[in-house]
Amino acid sequence: MATVYDIIKGINQAAANAYDGAHDSALTADGEEKKVGLRREDGHFINDRRVMDGFGVSFHGPILRVKYQAETRIKEVQDSGFEGDIESKLADIVKFLKKEYKTITGDTLTLTKEGEHHILVQRISNYRTDCQAHCDYRIGGLGHDVEDVSGESEKDRLDKSVRAWLALGKGG
Repeated sequence: MATVYDIIKGINQAAANAYDGAHDSALTADGEEKKVGLRREDGHFINDRRVMDGFGVSFHGPILRVKYQAETRIKEVQDSGFEGDIESKLADIVKFLKKEYKTITGDTLTLTKEGEHHILVQRISNYRTDCQAHCDYRIGGLGHDVEDVSGESEKDRLDKSVRAWLALGKGG
């Protein structure tokens, strides 16, 4: 059984293997192309207009947050299938992470979706927008060593910390 450190290290390496250019076999060290499903993978990397999109991962206890960021046109945001497109991008990223994790570690990665995806679109200009989306997944295989940070709210933790700090002054 893999340790928590091994699982997190494997997920981080899987995400790092999706660097810009990994989709083209001419730009990789091993000559193998790695398609994630991002828009920047379409077309030629020098001749075509560059598409700004990418993803990242962060850990919140036993929860893996997959974040996707893209620069889109306002016309694309107004299309009826925009939200579905973003959701499918997140699903493609998770599929890539699972496949790459299996390649790196030899073990399977189980990710269970927690809740719904969240999308934030902000206007940059009259033509372009910035889209940020994320979705949370519970990482399978993590034992009881990892605490779930969602059990206690941030306000409760802050309140407890302030009360403990104030209690230090009462002793004198």
